[in-house]
Amino acid sequence: MQTQVLSIDHPTAQATAWAMLKAEQIIAAPTDTVYGLMARFDSAVAIEKLYEAKDRPPERAIPVLIGDLAQLDQLTPTPVSPVAQTLIEQFWPGPLTLVLPALTALLPVLTAGQPTVAVRMPAHAAVRTLIQQTGPLAATSANRSGAPDTVTAAEVLAQLDGRIPLLLAGDPSAQDAPRPAQPSTIVDLVHLDNGGPRILRLGPIAAAVRECLQLKFGYVC
Repeated sequence: MQTQVLSIDHPTAQATAWAMLKAEQIIAAPTDTVYGLMARFDSAVAIEKLYEAKDRPPERAIPVLIGDLAQLDQLTPTPVSPVAQTLIEQFWPGPLTLVLPALTALLPVLTAGQPTVAVRMPAHAAVRTLIQQTGPLAATSANRSGAPDTVTAAEVLAQLDGRIPLLLAGDPSAQDAPRPAQPSTIVDLVHLDNGGPRILRLGPIAAAVRECLQLKFGYVC
């Protein structure tokens, strides 16, 4: 397989990516944190390709990216809890992933058979536009399992060239705010009645999330 590289700002980028995803292929694209590997969340075939490209263990579930709040009810029962709603209002779009109850209709290959789903809305306008067209996308970091996260297109190619059909390249320019060179903060909101929220991965905004949860709800995590 030859990996096609296309600027995410190219006039044909959105249509090319959508065609790939519709055909149950996987793509790599930048987010507001690290580069991600993306596939249709409702295609077991596509998600299996994502696992294969990364050499990712099948017992590890795949998070999902959404392009707008209207897509949330395809993944989790709505309305969400007041805690989830507060974090969404304060930190989305942005580098915060929320672990929420999963709809029973979600594919087991996506959730690894668990009753939860991890959801994020990235603060990357071009990626959100794509997701608004395609629907939610299963997405995980664009690296080989256990290898360093990737923050440039060159780093993605160094690990995944020939393993994915399309890379949308979108490295920040000198005028752009730098991306956090780490994946998002992850907060588990499924067990609010049993110990409250849990921060599963610190990421770039853990301190701000902790402050929000303590000030608004009295949670210490």
